Amino acid sequence: MEPIVVGQVSSAGIKPANDDACGVHIPQGSQLYNKGIIAVIADGVSSSAGAAEASHSCVQGFINDYYSTPESWTVSTSASKIFSALNQWLLGHGQRVFSNSRDMVTTLSVLVIKSSTAYIFHVGDSRIYHCRSGVAEQITNDHHVQGRGDKRYLGRAMGINHHIEVDAHKLSVNQEDGFLLTTDGLHEFISSSEINGVIAQYADQPQLIADTLLTMALENGSDDNISCQYVQVNQLPAEDEQSFYERIQELPFAPELSVGMSMDGFKILRELHSSARTQLYLAYDIQQERQVILKTPSVNYEDDSTYLDTFQHEEWAGLRTHSPHVMRVYDIRERRRFLYYVSEYINGITLRQWMADHPQPTLQEVRAIAEQIIRGLRTFHRLEMVHRDLKPENIMIDSHGTVKIIDFGSTRISGIEEISSPVDHSRILGTRNYTAPEIIAGGSGSPFSDQFSLAVILYEMLSGKLPYGDLGDHPSIEKLLRKIKHSHYTVLNHHTKEVPVWMAASIQKALDPSPAKRYPAFSEFYHDLIQANPLFRIDHHTPLIERDPLSFWRGLSLLLIVTNITLLILLNT
Repeated sequence: MEPIVVGQVSSAGIKPANDDACGVHIPQGSQLYNKGIIAVIADGVSSSAGAAEASHSCVQGFINDYYSTPESWTVSTSASKIFSALNQWLLGHGQRVFSNSRDMVTTLSVLVIKSSTAYIFHVGDSRIYHCRSGVAEQITNDHHVQGRGDKRYLGRAMGINHHIEVDAHKLSVNQEDGFLLTTDGLHEFISSSEINGVIAQYADQPQLIADTLLTMALENGSDDNISCQYVQVNQLPAEDEQSFYERIQELPFAPELSVGMSMDGFKILRELHSSARTQLYLAYDIQQERQVILKTPSVNYEDDSTYLDTFQHEEWAGLRTHSPHVMRVYDIRERRRFLYYVSEYINGITLRQWMADHPQPTLQEVRAIAEQIIRGLRTFHRLEMVHRDLKPENIMIDSHGTVKIIDFGSTRISGIEEISSPVDHSRILGTRNYTAPEIIAGGSGSPFSDQFSLAVILYEMLSGKLPYGDLGDHPSIEKLLRKIKHSHYTVLNHHTKEVPVWMAASIQKALDPSPAKRYPAFSEFYHDLIQANPLFRIDHHTPLIERDPLSFWRGLSLLLIVTNITLLILLNT
């Protein structure tokens, strides 16, 4: 039996043309679990010249664009961006084709069923009903405004204003639930009791439900276009535990590898690192003619499903992040016979080693490294990922000075968290000394958490110390959190006078125990690292060269220029 079955119909009714549109897509393979199924319905406003084009463009555009958005994005993020883009396209196209930006107007209602959750997005007066146990409950609200007398007008629709306000709902889905999507040519001519009767009479026959409701609307005198979709959930589009365990154990562990061996076209050159959890090898990719890193899981965890899922989770994240400042993971799945993954070989050292080699780095060196780390983190955050294990050991600097973030095993992926799984990815923790307190306390983390970790690293680079001391010394999470939250913070200038007070203040702000008090964006953080923020309270007893080196040298240069000009004038008189 198909997990999702849909019946749909769209008719002009008694009108000469059909301005309604509807569509559905049920993907196959991993997209069914990672993105879910989608049903969309739209009713072009007949008073606009491009009503039919507007409704059809929104339905097809939304479906196509949704499956083109990153799998790491949440459903809500994808929908929000698509609604905005479609709305702007309608306004622009209406202006270009009809010389009126409001000639491409339509309602738009969207249903996404991902894992065990239904996501509903809605603008206008089309409707979505949730059907359970033979009773249809209207989830959406009709966006009507009352006119004179009994007249009502559409108060909200796609293609009216540049700012589009979208209603969003989320609810749990059970097997045997149904969802009914309709345009007003149907639901304004059929009562709720009649709808419930049809659903009860033709249970498990979605197409017959849609056809019957269409016929009933016509018989009841509908004078508008009529569209209807019925989505029946036979099985939730999510992995059950058995399927989960079968997937993660699909590939066998790699054999014990040694120098000179070849596996799947990779020749082992040498072992780089071995621990109780993983092995890293430098290998040569014979097919691509390049050196790579081959990472294999330890056989100690062969029966540990959580570990195996986390190992594959790391590859999943790496395959989707593309930045010069993030380690590249190669897609070799078609030729792989064993469980391992392959990434680029970074010829360089870790930031930890760099810090040991540069115990007193210049401010310019620290800022240059911070800027590159921020660029890498932005790649994660644009994909709705949070690294969550940023530390000097997980940052590489290659022979050209390029900084790259590595190790994605703790990465939070918002889109994956929406999928039911035996593994709770939100609770994977990083290293205590660099992990934000909200994650230590049990939260799943946010971009603010990566900002905290970066600030710890910068503090350590500049002082050789940790801002809250060695948190690994605290066996109790409660004691650790008390130490951080009760401001057991050592001001950076206590360790070093080389750092301007305003720069130390910017790092302290990023290290605030409360995420809400940190910087709202990395751009603001970096700006305050390189230029004094006048909002910070500055100790004016501190020499200017320490408080603001840039202003000091600018002022000195200006003074020297004025002095030289004065001397030239005096010499020529």
